[in-house]
Amino acid sequence: MTFIDYYKILGIDKTATPKDIKSAYRKLARKYHPDLNPNDKDAKKNFQQINEANEVLSDPEKRKKYDQYGNDWQHAEEFEKSKYYQEQSSNSRGAKYSGAQSEEDFSDFFESLFGGAASAGRSRQVKYRGEDYNAELHLDLIDAYKTHKQTLTVNGKNIRITIPAGIENGQTIKISEHGGMGINGGPNGDLYITFSVTNHSKIKRLGNDLFSTVDLDLYTAVLGGDITIDTLNGKVKLKVKPETQNGSKIKLKGKGFPVYKNEGCFGDLYVTYSIKIPTNLTDKQKLLFTELSKS
Repeated sequence: MTFIDYYKILGIDKTATPKDIKSAYRKLARKYHPDLNPNDKDAKKNFQQINEANEVLSDPEKRKKYDQYGNDWQHAEEFEKSKYYQEQSSNSRGAKYSGAQSEEDFSDFFESLFGGAASAGRSRQVKYRGEDYNAELHLDLIDAYKTHKQTLTVNGKNIRITIPAGIENGQTIKISEHGGMGINGGPNGDLYITFSVTNHSKIKRLGNDLFSTVDLDLYTAVLGGDITIDTLNGKVKLKVKPETQNGSKIKLKGKGFPVYKNEGCFGDLYVTYSIKIPTNLTDKQKLLFTELSKS
């Protein structure tokens, strides 16, 4: 199994604080977000690696196991159990145990753990962990806006999961022990679900912020007035200032996307005005514009 250096992926060192990890993750997640790199075929892969690194290093228990066991941190419990069983077996045979496992024993353990050949004696002692499963779940932006439940069918079994609001496109979450069945009483594998979130036709998401372009008629742009726009959480009434220019932007604080696993916290909604020039004018209307241009 190829070693993945999560610290290197986030561009931090092993002494990084939780705040350092959070800051590095946010910076890289924005840089490599697939929606910002549509022509970069590696963007999605990089984004997934960044999410995976953050998932491990931001969790103190997972980080501790990763620092100790490296790429095999998920199998730390099985390793400790195997080490214990070998100690007991050696002691029962009257063998001297130094407290450190030989390189050969270490290799044999991982060979059996990851599906390699093992001796008949050891296969009766070692509990084999089940295979991890991977699945992809497609959501539209409105689905990802609110916490909801979905039922997945994995290997003929229905699994009901809760999807937290604010899930990112390309983000992967783990459902413990919903992978393949263990052998010899070993634990089941895990289920890893990668989410593919499709942007809304009129509203685009970037991180926790939303971006929308709203058509504005010329008369309202010049004279000002009230308009109503659609958001992912219903309609919002806006007051347009007189003499609003084409391309003008406003920010609606707290009207963006919910922050993942941070209830009550939202990003912002940025609205860009696109002024529409009237067409099919009557002669009287044209005359009024002509007079206006001369004033």
